[in-house]
Amino acid sequence: MNKKTATPSETISSMVENILVELGEDPTREGLKRTPERVDASLKFLTRGYHLDIDKIINGAVFDAEYDEMVIVKDIEVYSLCEHHMLPFYGKCHIAYLPQAKIIGLSKMPRIVDVFARRLQVQERLTTQIASAIEKYLEPKGVGVVVEAYHLCMMMRGVQKQNSSTITSCMLGRFKSDSKTRSEFLDFIK
Repeated sequence: MNKKTATPSETISSMVENILVELGEDPTREGLKRTPERVDASLKFLTRGYHLDIDKIINGAVFDAEYDEMVIVKDIEVYSLCEHHMLPFYGKCHIAYLPQAKIIGLSKMPRIVDVFARRLQVQERLTTQIASAIEKYLEPKGVGVVVEAYHLCMMMRGVQKQNSSTITSCMLGRFKSDSKTRSEFLDFIK
């Protein structure tokens, strides 16, 4: 990944100030005086996933267990930024897995989602990254991830369709090979 290091005069704040000028605004007017710093802080928060370490997030919360039925965590809130326009997309993520001697602390699922959602993203890659991480850490019999999201790049600009959502899925292992397992998961999250 090519990473350009900003010079002291090219901070996010100074770039935002230049953007405000290019848009025809006066960055010194009262309502905009601290906007460059607020945007800087906001963007760093919204993209903090680049700096999160998934090993530290999981923090050993994978446990041996003799449980082999489906585990589902549904309606996990998702907030991300579209990498094409840097506009938000938001929605819900549903995760299921079939344990194979290992389970994970339930609070880790939303944290795994945030590791990947808090980056510049496309929904398709986000869905796959979540499923792949769960597969890597749990080595389950199968993983299913479904994300349903609304994209402001479609709602506020472009086609301006306010009521359309996008649904993506990633099915691994038995969720991919066994239609009954996949159907059971999809029925649970309806």
